Amino acid sequence: MPAAQSVPRPGLDRRRLLGALAGLPLLGGGLPSLAGCSPEETAADDGPVELSVFWWGGDRRAAATEQALRLYSQQNPRVSFRVTWQGLSGYYDRLATQATGGNPPDLFQIDDTLLAEYAGRDILLDLSPYAADGRIDLREVPAQLARYGQVDERTVGVPAAQTSAALVFNRALLRRLDQPEPRTGMSWKEYVAWAARVTRASGNRVAGTMDASGDYRALWLWLRGQGSEMYRGRQLGFSSAELLDWFEFWEVARFSRATPSAALVEQADSGELARQLVVTGHTAASFAWSHQLPELQRLTDDELAAVALPGTPAAQWPRASMYWAGFQGTRHPEVVVNVIDFLTTNVAAGRLLGVERGLNASKQVRSFVVADVTDRSEKRMAALGTELDELAGPSPAPPPKGHAKVRTLLIDAAESIRGKRSGARTATSRFMAQANAALAS
Repeated sequence: MPAAQSVPRPGLDRRRLLGALAGLPLLGGGLPSLAGCSPEETAADDGPVELSVFWWGGDRRAAATEQALRLYSQQNPRVSFRVTWQGLSGYYDRLATQATGGNPPDLFQIDDTLLAEYAGRDILLDLSPYAADGRIDLREVPAQLARYGQVDERTVGVPAAQTSAALVFNRALLRRLDQPEPRTGMSWKEYVAWAARVTRASGNRVAGTMDASGDYRALWLWLRGQGSEMYRGRQLGFSSAELLDWFEFWEVARFSRATPSAALVEQADSGELARQLVVTGHTAASFAWSHQLPELQRLTDDELAAVALPGTPAAQWPRASMYWAGFQGTRHPEVVVNVIDFLTTNVAAGRLLGVERGLNASKQVRSFVVADVTDRSEKRMAALGTELDELAGPSPAPPPKGHAKVRTLLIDAAESIRGKRSGARTATSRFMAQANAALAS
């Protein structure tokens, strides 16, 4: 696990920095300054300021983020950063330990799994006043994307990037099997029929699709396509009958051999990218986030591509892959806010960050970053994002407290059905009772 370390101001890769700066306009009239800090903070912070920053990700994300923070320090020499990063596994446990101990980071990465819960526990800095007066400039962030960082009408997170639920498929395999590719806009029934044909074309050696019965992303979009929602406020937004339909839909898919064995599906249910069946060679398609396409591509020699999940694209919405959030008790809220604004709106910082977290939240920054993309899988990810921007529907509120437990319960219910430990009706009844209890607690 990477240890905490300071990000020194010197030592930024000169070639990447000059490339990021060359010929680019800077948003907001130039690089950010700390002018505009409150008198109280100006008096308190007229000396050096060190902010602690924490995020999850791999080496690529770490290198890009540290370079962006160094660029900030070059423009604001009194501010330095003490960074810590690690993989997603155990990240929230560590963040919770820090919060419980009264020593959370000043600035940290969070996703919609716990955004509402942390906001409700008064851990997150209320960014609403700063968004209202422009100290966090969200004018170039799509309104629906910015809304997805609001809990109870308070802005508590600023999207670090935009992503979407995506169907990642093995293009090379489909060509070898002489089978058509899936397409954006195909219905769920069309998709499963396609997957069953792929299984047959492979001689049953490769299943057409991952079984998504336990995937909350797929269920959420399926529900939205029928006029329902995953949540309504702090309650489930769908009925037991709708969930039963979902589970029975996938039972039919299994009967038609569109999906692989229960053991393989449970292996992939962990969410670990290296275990996704589209890269292990067990399925022609898997469900993922669009920003994960480049990393999935690095895990296989076969050519991958991506389209939207089945169903109407209007069920999708501009989704934050993750947010930047501040700790409510930070000693330097104005500096934290200034850094968030910099990471969101500064073109040079955006070019350093690239598309590793997804498409830049600011459309103006995004246009410069995407123009520089040369990696084929990154180009495909960007193209899918552009396509869905024109087709997506309105954003719901971020998931309520208890969402993490609901996700786990959905996986458990789906696995109990696939493993024939319970029938679909029993699993549905158990899920509805346990999920409502988790949301109410």
